[in-house]
Amino acid sequence: MSTIDNKLKAISNINTLQQRDQWVNHLHPLVKLLLTFIYIISVVSISKYNLSKMLVFAIYPFFCFNLADLNFRDAIYRMRLILPLVMVVGIFNPIFDRDIMLYIGGNVMANGEHVGGLAISAGVISMLTLMLKGVYAVLATYILIATTSIEEICYAMRKLHVPQILVLVILLINRYIYILGEEASRIMTAYKLRAPSQKGIHYKAWGPLVGQWLIRSMDRAETVYESMQLRGFNGEYRYVADQKTRATDVIYFMVWLAVFAVFRFTNVVELLGGLFV
Repeated sequence: MSTIDNKLKAISNINTLQQRDQWVNHLHPLVKLLLTFIYIISVVSISKYNLSKMLVFAIYPFFCFNLADLNFRDAIYRMRLILPLVMVVGIFNPIFDRDIMLYIGGNVMANGEHVGGLAISAGVISMLTLMLKGVYAVLATYILIATTSIEEICYAMRKLHVPQILVLVILLINRYIYILGEEASRIMTAYKLRAPSQKGIHYKAWGPLVGQWLIRSMDRAETVYESMQLRGFNGEYRYVADQKTRATDVIYFMVWLAVFAVFRFTNVVELLGGLFV
């Protein structure tokens, strides 16, 4: 199977996840979109030296992965290109920020100096905090995508009065990218059948193949657009029926909103530590 076919299969798998009969999938899309946005804002706004606060925010992705029956390994595999970039953000912090912030083990002298033990610099703490911020944001986004279709996300965005043109562009990009992939797969298959012993595509064929790819994709896109017009499309996407907000949607939203507020404005780790120490 070619790389293009693998990518198309990955998109199809995501669509399958979105259509599953899970409780989280049936939540109102506006609730899931707002919770994802609030969660990311709460995580990003934490101080880069407050690692203890960051740790408790892992509860949200952990709970949602279990509630939606999502495979954590599949999520990491699908985000394998994004996560390394996210984790590289603070990799140089230990080099430039060497102030000691934490000692683990060792002895404390009368003058407050530490002897022995493991010293952790501010750069290491800020690096771990920034990495966790990126990982949490990516996981929260994946939970939204895996439990909510692009149509429902666009519906929720319009409910928040996001400009119509922006929502339409996002929706059409999602729809036409699959068409581009299918046409590229057909062209690649036809080329390989005509040149079975050749590795890759000869550079002299790059221009004609790209031109054919563009023309075929535009023809398919025109067919899709005509089908949308026949279904009543007039610039406003209305394929998703208005969904009523249920009591479970409100309770789910308010509970997580309260949890995020507690995690953001109080240090739960220190409070728990004070109870046991």
